[in-house]
Amino acid sequence: MENEANSTPLSTVPKIWKTSITKAELAELPAETYSGKITVVDNEEGIKAAVSQLSTSSVIGFDTETKPSFKRGERHSVALLQLSNDTDCFLFRLNTIGLPAEVAAILENEDITKIGLSIHDDFINLRKKFKLEPRGFIDLQTFVKKYNIADNSLSRIYGILFDKRISKGQRLSNWEASTLTSHQQEYAALDAFACITIYKHLLTTGFDYTTSKYYREFDDPTYQSTTAKTKN
Repeated sequence: MENEANSTPLSTVPKIWKTSITKAELAELPAETYSGKITVVDNEEGIKAAVSQLSTSSVIGFDTETKPSFKRGERHSVALLQLSNDTDCFLFRLNTIGLPAEVAAILENEDITKIGLSIHDDFINLRKKFKLEPRGFIDLQTFVKKYNIADNSLSRIYGILFDKRISKGQRLSNWEASTLTSHQQEYAALDAFACITIYKHLLTTGFDYTTSKYYREFDDPTYQSTTAKTKN
């Protein structure tokens, strides 16, 4: 009887409002495509050209890709580093060229803002193989919270803002293959480009979450957690 008396009817559980897109809603959105220039960087000449262009950018989109592991105990190093400005994305094949000092300098330059998502994981993986002290980074997972966007994944954030879906079909492909397919290149480039697109859109256009069709009521998770502790 005590548990019954202390329980709270579902209808009286406090609600909170936040912006979030469901898996089903995301699946119904049209797929986004990358229309910029993609350059695969796997030699000294390509490194110099890429660094020359990226060094003049004030904001850069950032992402990495690693060959997936399907066996217990199997681990792979970061294979690809994607850096994008507004028009071009450079795919650095770290598995063949390593992390060039000129590229590391960009990642450590506080005056160049780098935009990524879940960047802590990227840093951990990069540091397993390369000496690096990343600076000047902004993580979208934290940045979008001030706009009342609750979702953490790049595809969901992008879907909320632009009503477009970022396909994840190539995520588990072989990023150490001798040649990256056009689908791999477009996937990798779009991820980095989407980061800079989200960041600049929120800064320049903003986001009125109260008018978003993805703004909805949720049970307050803090209240539920507190109730559970009281019952115990």
